[in-house]
Amino acid sequence: MTDSSIGTPAQMRDPNYLPPLAKAIPLGIQHVLAMFVSNVTPAIIVAGAAGFGFGSGSPDFPELVYMIQMSMFFAGIATLFQCIGFGPVGARLPIVQGTSFAFIPIMIPIVAGKGVEAMPILMGGVMVGGLFHACLGFFIGRIRFALPPLVTGLVVLMIGLALVRTGIQYAAGGVPAIGTPEYGSLQNWSVALVVIVVTLGFKFFARGMASVAAVLIGLLAGYAVAFAMGMVSFDNVGRAATFALPDPFHFGFEFSLAAVVGFCLMAFVSAVETVGDVSGITKGGAGREATEKEISGATFADGLGSAAAGMFGALPNTSFSQNVGLIAMTGVMSRHVVTFGAIFLIVAGLMPKVGALISTVPIQVLGGGVIVMFGMVCAAGVSMLADVNWNRRNMVIFAIALSVGLGLQLEPAALQHLEGNIKVLLTSGLLPAAGIAIVLNLILPHELRAEATEDIAGGLAGQGAASQRHGH
Repeated sequence: MTDSSIGTPAQMRDPNYLPPLAKAIPLGIQHVLAMFVSNVTPAIIVAGAAGFGFGSGSPDFPELVYMIQMSMFFAGIATLFQCIGFGPVGARLPIVQGTSFAFIPIMIPIVAGKGVEAMPILMGGVMVGGLFHACLGFFIGRIRFALPPLVTGLVVLMIGLALVRTGIQYAAGGVPAIGTPEYGSLQNWSVALVVIVVTLGFKFFARGMASVAAVLIGLLAGYAVAFAMGMVSFDNVGRAATFALPDPFHFGFEFSLAAVVGFCLMAFVSAVETVGDVSGITKGGAGREATEKEISGATFADGLGSAAAGMFGALPNTSFSQNVGLIAMTGVMSRHVVTFGAIFLIVAGLMPKVGALISTVPIQVLGGGVIVMFGMVCAAGVSMLADVNWNRRNMVIFAIALSVGLGLQLEPAALQHLEGNIKVLLTSGLLPAAGIAIVLNLILPHELRAEATEDIAGGLAGQGAASQRHGH
């Protein structure tokens, strides 16, 4: 949608410039299309893990609709925090906020199989984690030294690896279908594959809006196929209200050490992601480095947006990286453009029928979409790791952190003797990997001693000679 009639090059690099409304509103809606699916997906995943809200006539269906509704509403509110701001809160940049995937590996163990009854503990963690996140705004700029690409890339990769299993489960029919003949059926996989194929087709062979909204178009194609197969039911849409306001403490709140510590630690990771997004926006849209004020303001908005979301039964928010790329593509740096997108999200969040319609998407269709999205999270981590100087020191740090983190994630029974709170934190794999990488990066010397290097080289040479003697 790049168009010279939007403004002069100088105006397009100015966050305070307001393009003509005929251009600004469609550009704002384009931002919403780019993030819409990713924004509502975490609520569906968490509800699915908890085991409520799915199926026609489910008594907990309104709770799922409410979570989807609040995902849209508070993504809009948090985006306004960033674009318009108040006091020190907000970067006053075109930053689109949305529900964060990063917290899902922490949330799933907290709610797994416990139904709506687990939501108060989750919301307590969201609120405290959000306030902690906001406090990071006071000093986030001064601790960036402890988070080089080796650490941040590993953390993002671990987030993706923790999520890919969910994508495959959804494509095969969802967790409730595990153990039944329906799980992994040709019908389930064919619907998911339609989503993947159409998404790839539009992403690489279309241009402009169609390419940006490729995942959304892929989901619509899969939805159409699923509808033709009789997999879609609209029974619940008619029962949903037309208009509803957010409900304070909808799920209540309860404080758990595991939830609070987990959310606070992941808030730190989310803050790092936001710093990267702010830098990406200023570089891609304005050709400059982000200021300390912009970075701290963005972190304040991130945290307060998440705390407010938890108070009303929604999940944590963060800046959305796909929209950073969209700004670089369109060349429009205006924060007012993103403000129009935020207003669109808020209006949609006040209409439960929109949430009810989204909830009719079959789990297999969503599976095809999240396979692509979660794979992209992994790819983003690998891309960040490409900037690492892969000397022996960094390889050892990466190897140990990945081995322990991924190993605990794959074999949670190895921690069966630990207490519940500690076990929940460690079996996600994410926090152990991040902690090990950060600590080792800070304490290990940046250069191996010459004699140590020679010993390693000699050892490798000796191994090679032994292998030749044994015919290997």
